[in-house]
Amino acid sequence: MPVKTQGIHHISAIVGDVQENVDFYVGVLGLRLIKKTVNFDDPGTYHLYFGNGSGQPGTLITFFPWQGAYKGRVGDGQVGVISFAVPRGALRFWEERLQSFQIPYQLTIRFHEPVLVFRDSYGVKLELVERIEGEKNTWSFGGIRPAVAITGFAGATLYSKAPEKTSRTLTEVFGLEELARENDCVRFQPGGAGKQTIDVQLKRIGHGRAGAGMVHHIAFRAIDDEEHAQYRRLIAELGYAVTPVRDRYYFKAIYFKDAGDILFEVATDGPGFTRDETHEDLGETIKLPPQYANEKEKYIRSLKPIIARTLPQKQ
Repeated sequence: MPVKTQGIHHISAIVGDVQENVDFYVGVLGLRLIKKTVNFDDPGTYHLYFGNGSGQPGTLITFFPWQGAYKGRVGDGQVGVISFAVPRGALRFWEERLQSFQIPYQLTIRFHEPVLVFRDSYGVKLELVERIEGEKNTWSFGGIRPAVAITGFAGATLYSKAPEKTSRTLTEVFGLEELARENDCVRFQPGGAGKQTIDVQLKRIGHGRAGAGMVHHIAFRAIDDEEHAQYRRLIAELGYAVTPVRDRYYFKAIYFKDAGDILFEVATDGPGFTRDETHEDLGETIKLPPQYANEKEKYIRSLKPIIARTLPQKQ
């Protein structure tokens, strides 16, 4: 039996310059820089988390900024599109905001929803979708008020090397249900109208290439350690090679690749990001996990200083 997930926990992508990354997701999109830490497997580089005002699971987009990284190419076996949710009636504000920063966009209709499509500074394909369910984001920054602010993920689009098998992964592991089909795309949902959706592109687009501008992995939520253990047992029983539990300090994680070559993570909701900072101070200073505490100054010196700042609009 699948373990029915509550939805996306976070999505992680690769970019190049770290300040450029902060400027886009804070300065343009108005997300809060929730945590400045390091890549736990490569502590000489940043791992940045952006989200709503409190950094709740379901709102978190994270980045590995590797200065000088080669440009990636999106292809089969990757998350091809990241979709953010905004409140009903907010798309006009976002059209005007993207225009003010001279960011090209396209307004289209997908699954009967208006969708604003654009790319970040490294080419990651993004969407804004109006969804009426969910809590508003109380965080305000750079002229983005809660009435129009990004509330979290609307969903994601998966490009798979084996779309039908990836569809089975979504149903057999995460308990998603097929909601609709449109053109070459199948839409899945954890259950209930208006929640996050996962689309699987049925038409293959060819091989991708790792690098800046591509998504590294997508993580789904496990409510607690007990549910996390259930996921791990189920994934192993279904024949996937699943990692041991890895302590990411702010949550616990397991990873596996499905038959479509997509890297999935299952992450616990807790302990959360206030483990080493107060809610008011989230993202203000660089935080290292305990295993690097003895070399904290060395790692901090190797990281480029960054700042979350308001950007001047270009028109």
